[in-house]
Amino acid sequence: AIHLHFGGTLCAVSGIGASAAQVVAQARALSKALNRPMTEDEINAAGYEGEKGYHGTPSGIDNTAATFGGVLRFQRSANDDGGAAAAAPVFVKKKLRQPIRIVYASTGITASTTAVVGDVRLKKEADPSWFDNLYTQYLDLVTRGEKALDDGDLVALGQCINENHTLCQKLTVSCPESDKLVEAARGAGAVGAKMSGTGRGGLMLALTPTEEIQDAVYEELKKLAPQVWKTTFA
Repeated sequence: AIHLHFGGTLCAVSGIGASAAQVVAQARALSKALNRPMTEDEINAAGYEGEKGYHGTPSGIDNTAATFGGVLRFQRSANDDGGAAAAAPVFVKKKLRQPIRIVYASTGITASTTAVVGDVRLKKEADPSWFDNLYTQYLDLVTRGEKALDDGDLVALGQCINENHTLCQKLTVSCPESDKLVEAARGAGAVGAKMSGTGRGGLMLALTPTEEIQDAVYEELKKLAPQVWKTTFA
């Protein structure tokens, strides 16, 4: 018999990818315990199957990030409906010109990804032009954001992050608690801040250009949020 025990400090049902971290860790553990070596792509594929149990039709970005780490550009295939015949997504691991310092904070509110996505889908079906307009803005934002990341322009990247939060508000997936943390992070020196994950609770993130500003934003958010983390991609 195999007994599985999971632990850790990731806040579940909050948009930090805790479920993806769990299923990817489980795939690695079973591969080792059963002496059945798996490639990273196979680990990722197993993680995606596990994510379906949590979210129904996940994008695949969380299990990919949990498997490969780092900063990724991730794109689902145009015909990906979550079915077995869907083409594999495309992802590229980005090379960073300088460290990317992030502060995460939790609202303490959990939300179901399946429920939120389903609600947005209903809004899209009820008003396609509204959704298409937001989608067009989002595509432009992704292009500009990736260029800023590639150029190492943290100010421009931060502005894109701020604009993304505004789009999330228009999409109705932000909430007052997230907005409060976002504003506090910007006030403490973050060059950009936005909600993260499913929304309507969960997490927010802040981009901080220096270690000193990262510490200042961290301390400010600790006054307001039940959980706060710091991390750096280099």
